[in-house]
Amino acid sequence: MKNVLVTGGAGYIGSHTVVELSNQGFHPIIVDDLRNSSQEILTGINQLIKDSFTFYPIDICDKNLLFETIEKHNIYAIIHFAAYKSVGDSCAHPLEYYQNNLIGLMNVMEASAFFGIEKLVFSSSCTVYGEPDVKEVRETTAKKLPVSPYGFTKWMGEQILEDYSKTKPDLQIICLRYFNPIGAHPSAQIGELPNGTPNNLLPYITQTAMGLQEKLTVFGNDYPTSDGTCVRDYIHVCDVADAHVVALNYVGKNNPSLSHFNIGTGKGTTVLEVVDFFQKITHAPLPFEIGNRRMGDVVEIYANVDLAKSELQWAAKRSVESAIEDAWRWEKSRKTNK
Repeated sequence: MKNVLVTGGAGYIGSHTVVELSNQGFHPIIVDDLRNSSQEILTGINQLIKDSFTFYPIDICDKNLLFETIEKHNIYAIIHFAAYKSVGDSCAHPLEYYQNNLIGLMNVMEASAFFGIEKLVFSSSCTVYGEPDVKEVRETTAKKLPVSPYGFTKWMGEQILEDYSKTKPDLQIICLRYFNPIGAHPSAQIGELPNGTPNNLLPYITQTAMGLQEKLTVFGNDYPTSDGTCVRDYIHVCDVADAHVVALNYVGKNNPSLSHFNIGTGKGTTVLEVVDFFQKITHAPLPFEIGNRRMGDVVEIYANVDLAKSELQWAAKRSVESAIEDAWRWEKSRKTNK
């Protein structure tokens, strides 16, 4: 069984990917300091895959600890998630984002070189496109400067990998630029678990509907879109997890030096459309207000996923509505289990 190091594997996307890796016959080795996750997620992972993973509670910014951990295992590949990920929070705490996200990545790359690990899947983001001139972005769409420090960390991360790959011809790197993951595992064992007030839309919605937040704030309704709210490509987190395993198998067979793929549905949805979907699906009361625009928000962006379909043979299978249903089931199960 091949060992896959998953940095940030107890996080939102990482945890779902760990489950899918195990289902596909890999042995996930999670390194995560639980700063943005919790033991609850590890318990949920264990419920789903029954001890078929290894966990180390370490910060990858501690290079010595990272090296000591990797030395214990024969690592086949690395999937690198570990990073701070909030656009809004990054505008308030830029230095923390640059330090954590970039030092963490460079430590991972140093470890891959030292231990001869040649396969890497990097968790990138559509934020690398900045405020694009087109709404539907391809991998070849000209990248504008990102509009948030978080976006810059992903933009810089891709540049680091591009420069480094030129010096290491045996490296096989895939950057997955995913758009807006939502939802939860259909079992309701794992899902998105934000610390404090959620920064992402759907957990903000579900927590408000559960009475954990007073009301949802929609950040701006004066954008040049169909209803004045921002447009995003919302993709089920299980589809994103599937994409990572597909990408891992791709680098194992095709030996690309460096590839980039958009991971989305190819369809944009406004914030208010998500609110409307939630209310129709759940019939739950959802108090909300229109607030000011939020710093760092792009007006409208969604993925062109032709390249992922043709090269990876991957496409999203689940709908926004199913993601909402799964997220709501997860939120309700957490209240039941408390």
